[in-house]
Amino acid sequence: MHLPVLTKEVISYLDPQRNENFIDATFGEGGHAQSLLVKTRPRGKLLGIDQDPRQIEKGRQKPTDRLRLVNDNFVNLKKIVEKEKFADIDGIIFDLGLSSWHLEESAKGFSFLREEPLLMRLDGDPNQLTARDVVNHWPEKELERIFREYGEERWASGIAKLICARRIRKPIESTLQLARLVETACPRKSLDRIHPATRTFLALRICVNRELENLERALPQALEVLKKRGRLLVISFHSLEDRRVKDFFREQVKLGRLKILTPKPVTPGPVEIKSNPRSRSAKLRAGMKI
Repeated sequence: MHLPVLTKEVISYLDPQRNENFIDATFGEGGHAQSLLVKTRPRGKLLGIDQDPRQIEKGRQKPTDRLRLVNDNFVNLKKIVEKEKFADIDGIIFDLGLSSWHLEESAKGFSFLREEPLLMRLDGDPNQLTARDVVNHWPEKELERIFREYGEERWASGIAKLICARRIRKPIESTLQLARLVETACPRKSLDRIHPATRTFLALRICVNRELENLERALPQALEVLKKRGRLLVISFHSLEDRRVKDFFREQVKLGRLKILTPKPVTPGPVEIKSNPRSRSAKLRAGMKI
């Protein structure tokens, strides 16, 4: 079962009140959305956005006239708000982590622990750029760049070189094929507590879904559509995301548009990490539009 991270902290910083309206820009399995709907009864509305049509379909199985769901990318946030005529927005949350469903059930290739096709698209569209395309067709230097830049992988050069040598003989089709290659490319003495393929898979996911570019484009839109004193909250799971959120918040403070509510990122406590180990890298930042 998917456990939304930092739920108490989300509610504390978004501070939902009766009849207020919110946007969950990464609806997923609706964990944070459900908490917001409870707090904003009886007439508060929530607009949920998710790239994956299956997540939206599941959300619609629990109908309520206070919940509106849209299958789209949050990079189109302003257009979605205008199309849905969703106004008086008191808060917006971005939870940038993958749900348990994506890792364990989606069969999209996000996990290096099971045999799946190398897709790694959040929207599930195999006709767009996939991880298989990147791994089998991108130049070695480009592979090295994304592994180093997006995955912060110190063995990026060796991993890229081995991938290119292997794909000449036979295309790399599956997650386990790729994971074994990465493990081979990493020196044994360097293996730490995380799986050696962790950073490579992260880099490919970020690249395929344009996650950093989309986040940079979405944050200004979120601040624009919020009402005065509306709250903007972002939960990130790796340093590249968190850095962009931090820089955006600081820039908006200088422009007199935002008040930062979290001088330092808020992280899960030991109790939450014990019950949900995937929450351990979560960082929450919140600001208020002024």
